[in-house]
Amino acid sequence: MSKTFNPPAAPEILYADPNQSPQRQIAERHVDARLEKIGFVLDQIFRIPGTEIRFGLDPIIGFLLPVAGDSISALISVYLVLRSIQYGLPKIVIGRMVFNVAFDYLIGSIPLVGDFLDFAFQANKKNVALLNRFAEGSERTRFTDYLWLFMLLGLFGAVVVVWLLMILWLLSSLFPVNLSMAGNRPTS
Repeated sequence: MSKTFNPPAAPEILYADPNQSPQRQIAERHVDARLEKIGFVLDQIFRIPGTEIRFGLDPIIGFLLPVAGDSISALISVYLVLRSIQYGLPKIVIGRMVFNVAFDYLIGSIPLVGDFLDFAFQANKKNVALLNRFAEGSERTRFTDYLWLFMLLGLFGAVVVVWLLMILWLLSSLFPVNLSMAGNRPTS
């Protein structure tokens, strides 16, 4: 009785070019068009004329609404990670995606300097690339994948709270406010 080896089926490759190697084709597959569109709008929708430099709404929102704009962008990025997990990503890739979102949020929250760094570090673009590269297909998600993700998001939330408390402490140190108005009334 001879045993034959049947290799696993290759993932579906859209827009395959027969002149490219299979590894390059897998790297260029498109898993979820909606998530790609979200990443494109946040990180690449605009191009500086005459250059290949692209940027999206993420740095613009962060510049117009300091800290709040970065929080809005981070929530959209977390949605992208939550949706990506259904494609059977390895836990290390999920961790990398959460790290990208956290790094983008923390760096982008620094006024002015962070907005310029938001142009360079495009977390959503990187996360979509990770999704397209490592997705194993739908229906491969396990309970432990969600547990891992929510543990990482909880850690990210704790970092955000500490970050905001540091900003509030810094602002209160620079601009002290006397809230005890009752003790300062003149007597007549």
